[in-house]
Amino acid sequence: MKFRVLTFISILSVLLLTGSCARKGRPSGGEKDLDAPIIITANPKHESINFKAKKIRLNFDEYIKLQDINKQLVISPPMKHEPEITPVGTASNFINIKILDTLKENTTYTFNFGNSIEDNNEGNILEQFKYVFSTGNYIDSLTVSGTISDAYNIEADEEVSIQLYEVTDSFTDSIIFKERPSYVANVLDSIGFELTNLKEGQYLMIALKDESNNYTFEPKLDKVGYFPSLITLPTDSVFHIKLFKEELSFKFMRATEVKKGHIYFAHEGDPKGIKIDLISDKPADYKSRIVYENMMDSVSYWYTPIAADSLLFKVSHNNLIDTLTVKLRSKEIDSLMINNMTSGILSLRDTFSIATNIPIHTINKSQIRIIDNDSLPVNFTTHITSSKKRLKLDFHKEYNQKYQLQFLPNAIEDLFGNVNDTLKYSATTKNSDIYGSIYLTLKNIESYPYILELLDKKEELVYREYVTDKSYFKLENLSPDEYIIRVIYDTNSNKKWDTGNYLNKTKPEKVLYRKSIIELRANWEINEEFNLNNAR
Repeated sequence: MKFRVLTFISILSVLLLTGSCARKGRPSGGEKDLDAPIIITANPKHESINFKAKKIRLNFDEYIKLQDINKQLVISPPMKHEPEITPVGTASNFINIKILDTLKENTTYTFNFGNSIEDNNEGNILEQFKYVFSTGNYIDSLTVSGTISDAYNIEADEEVSIQLYEVTDSFTDSIIFKERPSYVANVLDSIGFELTNLKEGQYLMIALKDESNNYTFEPKLDKVGYFPSLITLPTDSVFHIKLFKEELSFKFMRATEVKKGHIYFAHEGDPKGIKIDLISDKPADYKSRIVYENMMDSVSYWYTPIAADSLLFKVSHNNLIDTLTVKLRSKEIDSLMINNMTSGILSLRDTFSIATNIPIHTINKSQIRIIDNDSLPVNFTTHITSSKKRLKLDFHKEYNQKYQLQFLPNAIEDLFGNVNDTLKYSATTKNSDIYGSIYLTLKNIESYPYILELLDKKEELVYREYVTDKSYFKLENLSPDEYIIRVIYDTNSNKKWDTGNYLNKTKPEKVLYRKSIIELRANWEINEEFNLNNAR
């Protein structure tokens, strides 16, 4: 008996040693787990009725982790006090939900976890998992679905919510500014949406790019879209909503001195048409310029400096009038700086331009020279843009040329009387065979006027034309690239795209994109069509 025990122990030791040695090598593994986690029990159970619990526990068949739960979890209808979800940041085979809000009576609640639940080892996602319960005696089961798009851009924003507001006796259109919706769901794939577990009734449907994540529309921050009429459930209709950013009503904010002779007038909304008048005494030779700053909520007011501690202004915009005093503290005035806005290679479609930091007052064309490869003078015209801070030189350009541009002293004088020193630039054009041409025909044009735009693959504007009566275009001397065609129906004939307004129930002007991209190579001449009835 003793021998047999020793023999068993010896054999076991050998096996353990062998196993230990084997574990030093790379494990063979086995088939990779591709299965998503499975929920095995829920307490209270899924689709419970007459729900009164304050705590929910969801148990899974394996360890899971929650990813991006704050963005992924959508509770419909929204709760004023968000529930407490645990554990977050560690793996577990359960999820605990602690309800901190008072639940509405006779209401079906949906907890949509989106794609936040994944297994701990392989990261397999339990897609669009929902936990549903009702505080009434039945589960609402109606659904509504549809798609969204951006009213102007090719691609819609991510993380857009679809919101339904039930029409009751107290319903008004302004409800979206101050109250949470009756139901909410996130767009699933940046295009499609589905709201489930809804009850019969009439609803307002909106889409919201909710930057503050507070379920209310804030025009200063959010994009909005709306279905133009109320919807009635149940329905088999599929709905489409276009998102847009409203143009804020003009509101004057404040004025701040930037530097001597330069003041920012901050505002909200479109400043076009603003008038800024100096009420304080000013000399006879006083000069001023208003410059609309791109990508800034400010208008620049440039003026020839006055010896004063403060200035009194009247600011007017349509029916709004305000007066204000701006204290002056700066002692230094800016020096004139001039930058070449054209690269060394000049496309035949481009216009040579320079930019200044101070508005241009006068141009002395006789002090500007352009010569070609043969040292021959080139005729040109000058154009100062509306900002008064960019000068364009337009001239006939030929292939395979090198142009020398010279600005002699006093060619440019700014608002403060500063002038330039001698400036020299060069620009080279390429051979004709590096360019291509697109001959474009538009079909099924709905109305005139419209705006035709050609964009490159970075969605930057290459060509723009305001069109009143034609459908055929010769787009020549284009660099090899991938191009996008955009058409904007200018219904109010103001030569720009206009956005929508929710309360006024005005739709954004229609923007159409050609579905397929145009690939253009060097020395190509291609004929293309854009059927506007088949646009995206």
